[in-house]
Amino acid sequence: MLAASEEVAFDHEGIADGETVAVGSMQLTARATPGHTPGHLAYVLSDETGPQAVFTGGSLLFGTVGRTDLVAPARTEALTRAQFRSVRALLRDLAPTVAVLPTHGFGSFCASSPGSGASSSTIGDERAANVVAEADEDAFVATITASLGPYPRYYASMAPINRKGPPPFPRWAPRPVGPGELATRLNAGEWVVDLRPRRAFASAHLAGSVGFEHALPFTTYLGWVVPYGARLTLLGASAADVAAAARDLALIGLDDPSAAYGAIEELAAAATVPLAGYRVVDFRALGAALARHEPISVLDVRQPDEWRASHVAGAIHAFLGELPERLAELPDEPIWVYCSTGYRASVAAGILQRAGRSVTLVDDDWSRAEAAGVPLVAP
Repeated sequence: MLAASEEVAFDHEGIADGETVAVGSMQLTARATPGHTPGHLAYVLSDETGPQAVFTGGSLLFGTVGRTDLVAPARTEALTRAQFRSVRALLRDLAPTVAVLPTHGFGSFCASSPGSGASSSTIGDERAANVVAEADEDAFVATITASLGPYPRYYASMAPINRKGPPPFPRWAPRPVGPGELATRLNAGEWVVDLRPRRAFASAHLAGSVGFEHALPFTTYLGWVVPYGARLTLLGASAADVAAAARDLALIGLDDPSAAYGAIEELAAAATVPLAGYRVVDFRALGAALARHEPISVLDVRQPDEWRASHVAGAIHAFLGELPERLAELPDEPIWVYCSTGYRASVAAGILQRAGRSVTLVDDDWSRAEAAGVPLVAP
């Protein structure tokens, strides 16, 4: 089912506000909830006793709401006001016991502000704690629009791709690239992405490649950093590793990568490409280096709101999603790069080294920085 108001290029069954579809002994009723998008729908699931759950999509999330700036900047305020009214109506019309089942949240960049962190919720819970519950409309609009941070650049391509529909047979076994072609792509500065764990990449990788460990944030940050439409080559330890990553990338419309796989030393020898690497440390080592006044620059690649909350004293801030465009701003001295867990910093380290910079990866959890002796700045 798809909102009847949506214009798409593929056959579908449209459903409009108030229409009901039987699902076994239960019913799904569509409710217009514009805000996240103009035609957004939520679905109320009911049995013979009444509503039991509501699938809220990108409207009502746990403690917050879906972001309203993905359609066009000029429409953000109007969509934010529509989001307020949509969510207020759900909270008003449904019983406190009705389960809330969103598709976004849980750290998604489709959320307009940090959520509650809960793993489940009900209408009653959201009446008590959601950002929309207490504010009036003007205050809500001011709060939400002020909290909207950056979002992955691939989001801008998602609507056209979704309206066109997926290819009939997604190819999850990427075309293999021979050693000569792999060397050509590396030497040309193309996006050759190593999928191995970040410490394995740091230890040894093909010079000119970048590391995107195939872990939970993989699609988000690859789709954010790599320009949409750029030729992409995946490097993995096995064909299965490459296929798994390609399958994930197909979900964001990157469905035509090339690939090479095998032991990194064998790939380097076959392509006659040198191996590179860089040092990995923890926050304790960073604290010691700063205490010794070593001639280094410290780079923070976290989100702007994370930076504002607390950061290493004297650090430079360049969010990972913007780093490729901001390399020229960085000082010409060794760079130690950190984030909150090490994942984003590891991607940044590969980008920095590919640009010819001397880099050290701080692969550690931000919660340990202060105890490790790192001087911090906070509001």
